[in-house]
Amino acid sequence: MTTSGERDVVVIGGGIAGIGTAYYLAAMGVRSTVIERDGIASHASGFAYGGLSGGVTNGPHANTPLIEYSMSLYPALAGELTAETDVDIQYQPRPLLRLALSDDEAAALTRHLDWQQALPGYTVEWLRPDKARALEPRISPETVGALHVEGSSDVEPYRLTLALGQAAEQRGVTLRSGEVTAVHVNDGRVDGVSIATGAGNAERIACDTVVVAMGPWTAQASDWFGVPLPVHPLKGQIIRLQAPGAPYAISVGHLGNYAMTKPADGLVWCGTTEEHAGFDESRTTEARDAIIESTLRMLPSLEDAELVLQTACLRPVTPDGVVMLGEVPGTDGAYVVTGGGRQGIMLGPGMARATADLVAGGVAALDLAPYAPGRFSA
Repeated sequence: MTTSGERDVVVIGGGIAGIGTAYYLAAMGVRSTVIERDGIASHASGFAYGGLSGGVTNGPHANTPLIEYSMSLYPALAGELTAETDVDIQYQPRPLLRLALSDDEAAALTRHLDWQQALPGYTVEWLRPDKARALEPRISPETVGALHVEGSSDVEPYRLTLALGQAAEQRGVTLRSGEVTAVHVNDGRVDGVSIATGAGNAERIACDTVVVAMGPWTAQASDWFGVPLPVHPLKGQIIRLQAPGAPYAISVGHLGNYAMTKPADGLVWCGTTEEHAGFDESRTTEARDAIIESTLRMLPSLEDAELVLQTACLRPVTPDGVVMLGEVPGTDGAYVVTGGGRQGIMLGPGMARATADLVAGGVAALDLAPYAPGRFSA
C-alpha cells in the first residue's frame, strides 16, 4: 500500500450530492478529492427525471425546507455552470399539470391546496377539466380536474452532474477512480481512507475529513464508524418515447407517473417506478408495461409513440423517508449526505451546499436537525 499526498477532504461518491459538495467546498477554499467507483453520474444522478417542482406538489414534509432551499440555489448555480463549463444543463421553467381522474384523486390533490398556495415562488391553482385542457389538449378525457403549478422548472440531470464535475475540477477538486474499502479513524478522528484502484492495488489517502455520499450504498459505511446508517435502494425505471405531434411544454402527471418532452433529446420521458428490488439495476418488461399503461391513461395520444429507450437506476432512501445529512455521531470529521430518493436532483444543490457549509464552517443556512444521521442510533 502506498500513501499519497494529503487532501483535507475526501468525498466518497460521484453523484450530485458528492460532486456538488466538492464544488461548493472549492468555492470556500477547501481542497477535496472525490472518489467514485464507477463514473460521474453513472447511477441515479445520471438517469433521473429532472423535474423541479419543489415541495409544492405534495403536502408538508420534513424535507420541504431543504427542497425549497435547494430550489432557491438553482438559478445562481445554473448561471455559474454556464459560465464555467461548456455543458448546457438545460435548466428552464417548466409548468406542471397533475391530473385527477377521479373524485378521490381530486380530493387528495386539493387536500393541502391552501398550504401549497402560500409557498413563495409558486402560483398554484385547481383547474376544471376545460381549463386544464386549454393548457394541454391531449390530457385524458377522464380528467375531473388538475393541479396547475407555475414556478416549477426542469433540468437535465446527467448534464447537470457532469457540469458540476467539470466546474469542480476547474476549481481545483481532484477526481479519482476507485472504491473506498475503509475509513481510518484514530482517537475518534478521521485520518484517512483506503481505496482499491484495480488489479489488486490499494492506496491510502490521508485526510482529516470524509464526506460519505454513496447513495443507496451508504449503509456499507456503518461498519466504518460503528453507527447505523440505514439507507436502502429504491429502484426507478423511466421510458423515453419518440412521439408524433408537438412537444409537451408542460410536465403532465398522474399519481406517481409524469411525462414531458426533454429538449436534450426531443423525446417524451415517462416515469418513474418505485420498486424495492434490492441492488438489481436491470430493466424489466413489467416496469415498462406499467409505465406505458399509466402514461396512456393520462395521455392517450401517445398510443402511436415509439419506445426508444428504457433506463433503470437506484435512488437512496432512509427508513423514515427523510434526508440523512450531517455529522456522523462519535467520529470527528465524518459526514454523510444522502437519502434524496426520487427527489434527489431537486434536493441535490441544497444537500451539497449545506454539507459544504458544515465542513467548512460548521454552520448551514437552515436547520439541519431533522436530517441528523444520529437519529437512527439506539
